[in-house]
Amino acid sequence: MHAPRASAASDEATAGFWRPAALLSASLAVSGLIGATLEHTLIAPAAAQTAPAKTTTTPSMADLIKQHEQELEAARAQQKSAAEQQDKLKADLAAIGADRTKLNQELIDVAAKVRTVETRISDAEARLRPLDARETEIRTSLDQRRDEIGEVLAALQRAGRRAPPALLVRPEDALESLRTAILLGAVVPELRTRAERLATDLGELIAVRQKISAERDQLAADRNRLTLDQTRLAALVEERQRQQSAVEKDIEAERGRALTLSRQVDSLQGLIAKMEQDLKSAAKAATAAERKGAPVSGKPNLAALKDPGRLSPAIAFASAKGMLPLPVNGTKIRDFGRPDGVGGVERGISLATRAGAQITTPCDGWVVYAGPFRSYGQLLILNAGGGYHVLIAGMERISVNIGQFVLTGEPVATMGSTSRVASILAANASQPVLYVEFRKDGTPIDPGPWWAANEGEKVRG
Repeated sequence: MHAPRASAASDEATAGFWRPAALLSASLAVSGLIGATLEHTLIAPAAAQTAPAKTTTTPSMADLIKQHEQELEAARAQQKSAAEQQDKLKADLAAIGADRTKLNQELIDVAAKVRTVETRISDAEARLRPLDARETEIRTSLDQRRDEIGEVLAALQRAGRRAPPALLVRPEDALESLRTAILLGAVVPELRTRAERLATDLGELIAVRQKISAERDQLAADRNRLTLDQTRLAALVEERQRQQSAVEKDIEAERGRALTLSRQVDSLQGLIAKMEQDLKSAAKAATAAERKGAPVSGKPNLAALKDPGRLSPAIAFASAKGMLPLPVNGTKIRDFGRPDGVGGVERGISLATRAGAQITTPCDGWVVYAGPFRSYGQLLILNAGGGYHVLIAGMERISVNIGQFVLTGEPVATMGSTSRVASILAANASQPVLYVEFRKDGTPIDPGPWWAANEGEKVRG
């Protein structure tokens, strides 16, 4: 008669001590997340690594033929796209014709697009670096905790298979159940904490991978866009130089004469003087610069910058302080007036750039030298008028000729894959570096006051 009351009391006590089972249920849910995630993060990569040790099935002849057909079809589609692009470029160039204004505007616009995409690519790569590092860090942590992960999963699986105590039992069984419940009450919270910590790491790994995937997709799209824009820009530059050659019949002779003269001097100032005195096209450019490059009174006429057909500077160089864009996207690694490491001081600034980066002119000016010179690699010198010269060095290829008038933002050169300036090479620079120097009446000056502080302040061609 008393057994039912004893059973009821036992049932109530057992239920009270078995409340940790609620924690166990939550932990089991976490176990499911860990198990599913591990399959994609740890188990799958491990299987991929061990796969080569297994016997692989040789593809059938039908599979190989199908694969070759797919590759051929992809190649044909790529070839067709390239042909269509070339046809479009030819049509666009035919539409521009001999209209110098249209050609200049197109050159400036496309060069600006190229530099914008270069910036986006650099920014995306900068965002990917910490994401890749974080993924590696999380994966390393999880790899190091494989044993712990196995223990947690095994414990959760065992706990999930354990049947709850019977409610109607003998007093001895009820006491044993209560003792088991007390032990689980101490173990389950720790198990849950470990499981949740693992789930948090795995959840972060998934989120990081999603971000990386999105960034890489955008990066691939930007690189495709850059390739197309660079192809178009190359065609436009070639057309510009073709038209320039048609006007200046003796360009090749002038280029050879310039190289001969450059070997007769050993300083930049001597080179400038030699070019502007002894070379016909450079002398002509210097005369035009002297006649049209003097500062005007009052505020500069910014509207003149919108005319892509201009043949002289829209703004006098002395009046353009705080308005000039840097000639390349890059990071400043050396500044004017700082020690150069060999007992002197820097006479210009040095910018570390991307390989193949586009170089555009920071100002309007006449080209008085374009070619190799001493330890500067490829050197471009612009006479900006008013006694000012802009020197740009370290490029791999220059795409303008001596005597040519160029506009702000016009493409004039491209970088290589390594530094080409001897002083930078001596500093073990592993990436391309552009050197920029401003001179007034032959003396190097600080270019800092001329650079625009932000995008909105830059002059536009």
